[in-house]
Amino acid sequence: MNVFSHPEFDQHEHLSFFCDAETGLKAIVAIHNTSRGPALGGCRMYPYATDEEALRDVLRLSRGMTYKSALANLDLGGGKSVIIGDPRRHKTEGLLEAMGRHLETLGGRYIAAEDSGTSVPDLKVMGRYTRHVAGIAERTGFNGLPSNGDPSPATAYGTFIGLKAAVRHKYGQDDLKGLKVAIQGVGNVGFRLARHLRDAGAELWVYDIHADNMQRAVEQLGAKPATAEDILFLPVDVVAPCALGAVLNDRSIPKLRAGIVAGAANNLLERPEHDALLKQRDILYAPDFAINAGGIIDVFHERTGGRPEQVRAHIETIGDTLTEIFNRSRRTGLPTGEIANELAEERFRKHTAGAGLAPGRLARAG
Repeated sequence: MNVFSHPEFDQHEHLSFFCDAETGLKAIVAIHNTSRGPALGGCRMYPYATDEEALRDVLRLSRGMTYKSALANLDLGGGKSVIIGDPRRHKTEGLLEAMGRHLETLGGRYIAAEDSGTSVPDLKVMGRYTRHVAGIAERTGFNGLPSNGDPSPATAYGTFIGLKAAVRHKYGQDDLKGLKVAIQGVGNVGFRLARHLRDAGAELWVYDIHADNMQRAVEQLGAKPATAEDILFLPVDVVAPCALGAVLNDRSIPKLRAGIVAGAANNLLERPEHDALLKQRDILYAPDFAINAGGIIDVFHERTGGRPEQVRAHIETIGDTLTEIFNRSRRTGLPTGEIANELAEERFRKHTAGAGLAPGRLARAG
């Protein structure tokens, strides 16, 4: 398996592979860039078909976190970790403890948070052996409700704010009543996004690989069930991918019937050039690392002691950032993903210049 010549390797600062025979843990940690601060990013557990698939995912995800933090004006770098395995079958306390021991050896350069396949209780188990986990503190959340540290509510709310900004730009309306939205993935984040949309009057179609997640959305939110084959291609106003990435590609984009793609999943584009293909089809794309930053904003403020109203106000700047991206794209004719990269780099250079660091250039997200 190639690393330095891997197509997704982008001058990553650190890559470590960890195996624990006793617990069956196989994990990869990738630190992309720490110029703005320690690399913070989720720890994902997923039954990757191959080691190569896991490596590709962690390299892409960690790079995206660098851009996400810069775009959200956070003093954090970009990193990610993946555990290879089915979280519903292979996750054990021993495996999580072994992951915590490995994270501690990195000395705080990477800080793990919840992600797909892991939870706040899982991070607390890792925390028995490392100080370098986040999103586990009990406090009052951005919405005034008790929070156990789970960033999912903040991610969902930020995605909702960003989706509204996209609707305003594309369709010229603030009211979401009657808006048709197809949501791919209704787990922790997707379900909460669906609830925000339902409360705003939107009509929902949902699909999830786990039947119980989909049934919950149908029963509690009045959503209509869809199949894996048709969820992205329904005749709706917005498609919101909230599962795994790389769903926007040569095969899927020509079949899209929505005018907007705005979802919480990371790395929606299979390749950077798919951004331009979306624009050619007049589909407004809300860059994933801009719209789904609510969770990392929440975790950042947990670490710095931000008040609930500060966290909420910061999350709501996601709408302003996306509006700036959309307007620049309209003025210049460049795709929104390319504009988002440029804006992230502007904010990165401004930060590093203010800190007296060499500005450099980030490797492009996407």
